[in-house]
Amino acid sequence: MTYQDRIEINPLICSGKPVIKGTRIIVSSLLSQLAGGETVESLKRGYPGLTDADIRAALDFAAATLDNIEVEELM
Repeated sequence: MTYQDRIEINPLICSGKPVIKGTRIIVSSLLSQLAGGETVESLKRGYPGLTDADIRAALDFAAATLDNIEVEELM
């Protein structure tokens, strides 16, 4: 299974932001919470129905997205 099976972008859902398919859980929100120290288990408690595979898909989506953009040099 790939992230495309679990992530959707639809202009009618959350203003077109990438979400976990079938939900309004925004991928960037999950990533921000993980970066802030939340655990996978705490995310799953906070978002009933969210699975480990959904979280892996969000991480895979972020990695694939970063592989396809130009990033300016950070100083």
